[in-house]
Amino acid sequence: MSRERGIEDVTPVKIAIVGAGLAGLGMASALREAGIDDFVILEREDDLGGTWRDNTYPGCACDIPSVLYCYAGEPNPDWSHVWAGQAEIRDYIRGVARRHDVDSRVRCGEEVLSAAWVQDRQRWAIETTAGRYHAELVIAATGALVDPAIPALAGLEAFGGRVFHSARWDHDHDLRGRRVAVIGTGASAIQFVPEIQPLVRHLDLFQRTPPWVLPRANPAIPPRWRRRFARHPRALELARGLVFSVQELLHHGFRHPVLMKLAERRALANLERQVADPRLRSRLTPHYRLGCKRVLGSDTWYPALCADNVEVTTSGIARVTEDGIVDRDGRHHPVDTIILATGFQVTDPVISHRVRGRGGELLADAWQGSPKAHLGIAVAGFPNLFLLLGPNTGLGHNSVLLMIEAQIRYLLALLGHRARLGPAALEPTVAAQAGYVEQLDAAARETVWATGGCSSWYMDRTGRNSALWPGSVRAYQRRLARFDPADYLTELPRALAEPAAALA
Repeated sequence: MSRERGIEDVTPVKIAIVGAGLAGLGMASALREAGIDDFVILEREDDLGGTWRDNTYPGCACDIPSVLYCYAGEPNPDWSHVWAGQAEIRDYIRGVARRHDVDSRVRCGEEVLSAAWVQDRQRWAIETTAGRYHAELVIAATGALVDPAIPALAGLEAFGGRVFHSARWDHDHDLRGRRVAVIGTGASAIQFVPEIQPLVRHLDLFQRTPPWVLPRANPAIPPRWRRRFARHPRALELARGLVFSVQELLHHGFRHPVLMKLAERRALANLERQVADPRLRSRLTPHYRLGCKRVLGSDTWYPALCADNVEVTTSGIARVTEDGIVDRDGRHHPVDTIILATGFQVTDPVISHRVRGRGGELLADAWQGSPKAHLGIAVAGFPNLFLLLGPNTGLGHNSVLLMIEAQIRYLLALLGHRARLGPAALEPTVAAQAGYVEQLDAAARETVWATGGCSSWYMDRTGRNSALWPGSVRAYQRRLARFDPADYLTELPRALAEPAAALA
């Protein structure tokens, strides 16, 4: 790429993609296939892969069937298990990037520090840790499960042992024979706790809310089936379609919480079967509707918590000391390692504090604690900024890759419309965005996330669900199947909009 010479070097580019995870790399691959080659991928870490690069904790795996956890155009016949592990998914992502020759476009170690819309030039001015860019469009593919949420625990900074978040696993820290505290009982903890329990001397699990846990084995996919899928792509396509249809049925339970009762009975029977101690079983019994928080699946979670070297504490944490944790009952738990399984900053993403739109407004200020975007993709007041996996596009029942691919197809249609107009600035109208959000909120009002009686990361600080899509994947795909220019304000550069004045 050429550089504009000024006081400092600036790289001009048509499209800047922020993030080299599944969304960003999928967008880049689609651009290449569409004949759009003038783009760059800005990645803050030293490798691509996003969530599947960062989360390397023991036992890390997908909780969506592997056959759905891949791009439709890049099916993988060789998944080893029904639920693929982290390393396998990471290798798949790298292979796709290599085959589409987009890995060469990734600028690793370039964290976006700021991105500001320059109205008179109709460009984004981007500053990274390694340089500056001017871009016609910015596509933010920074993901949701990226930036760890660190709890404000009194005394944590004075702890004399090792502290790390599950998404920043310290592989140099040997857990064998140690006294370990795990804070949190969500999707990460349920995978790594059974892996580390046999290694540690003692494990204190600090639980705020017990999760609903359904039994789930992870059988290997027989080699003969993998060979069959490789030889007969149609068979793999049929398997993918069947699993997709089954997963789609699950969304009815989220929209109609009464349907969750059957699954609750199954989960409670699993709890009773695996946990004999009535006191421990009582602590592990949820008192909210299944689905209100993320539904988890495991055959090893409860057996690990029943082990002699594990204690489950539910009274809460009062403070951290130099050599342990004091719970709210006043009891001191001596530990030398604290593992935070406390989730991510989903509804307050870091990128929103670094992007300024028309008039210099920060995206975080525009959202005011409750992210909103037209179709989960574009935000009024932020021209030529597009989000992948933006607000209300997460799922509780199916593969988010299906949502990403619907968004990519929509953005390709938008880019085609823009190409016919010229180098235009596009942003959703206030009315289009408000109307869409109003429909979302109405649909979400009766879902289990709003009525299930729990507190979850799906809800933002205003009490609104700004994380999940309250419908089926098919419904979202239909909504994005056609790009409607009427939903957008279109501004052409003055030289194109007023050719006579430009020539005067």
